[in-house]
Amino acid sequence: MRKWLYRLFIELTNHSLSSKLLASFAKSRLSGLLISSYAKIYHINQDEMEKSLKNYKTLQQLFVRRLKAGVRPVDADEHTVVSPVDAVIEDMGTIRENCEMIVKGKPYSIAEMLGSVEAAQPYVNGFFFILYLSPSHYHRIHSPISGVIEKQWALGRKSYPVNRLGLKYGRRPLEKNYRLITEVTAGGKRLAIVKIGAMFVNSIELTHEGEQLVKGEEMAYFSFGSTVVLLFERGSFAPDPRIVAPMPIKVGERLGYWREAHEP
Repeated sequence: MRKWLYRLFIELTNHSLSSKLLASFAKSRLSGLLISSYAKIYHINQDEMEKSLKNYKTLQQLFVRRLKAGVRPVDADEHTVVSPVDAVIEDMGTIRENCEMIVKGKPYSIAEMLGSVEAAQPYVNGFFFILYLSPSHYHRIHSPISGVIEKQWALGRKSYPVNRLGLKYGRRPLEKNYRLITEVTAGGKRLAIVKIGAMFVNSIELTHEGEQLVKGEEMAYFSFGSTVVLLFERGSFAPDPRIVAPMPIKVGERLGYWREAHEP
């Protein structure tokens, strides 16, 4: 019953018109009246923000805020992979032979997520992370490694929730939602950075120019809370033993270690 009611509510509210209305309101000066209460309800750390709260005139401006220089130091070890976002690690693990990953006890197909079996094949027996950004989080996305962008493509049109209830009861939001995929290569191995839109707001804006990525550099931002999925090619990644799910993590903090093609 709980699952049915949850899905019914989402289907009734997940409409393009409601999405557009919410997005328009968030960009309006009227939404600025809610900034103070929003910051209080979601416990936003104002000491980290590039500007003071009074300088943000709309909720949209607050959502995509930048942080002060130096408040997110990036792990300096050249062999590490770092978190691209401030988030909660909702799940992590090995990608199965059938191109599935198990998230909150539910199977998700990375072939559907990436758009084809061919695109998913390099990641079979690889590793995945699900990084969830709530409305309280900093919404800018940074590169987890230094490498070269080989391919970038968008899929999907839905905007189901990607929080814990969405992952457990939703209609496969990691596979169906609007998503922007960036495939990066480094040292002969590849990594897919899958940026997934959330309920009501499907806005993912790219800010990086060129093909070269540097670990810790900004590459995009979400207009609202959402999710980033990292897919590592088999044999390319070893998770840091301190990392468990669920746990909070910030941009630049170590997720694990990158293995180049020539490494055993």
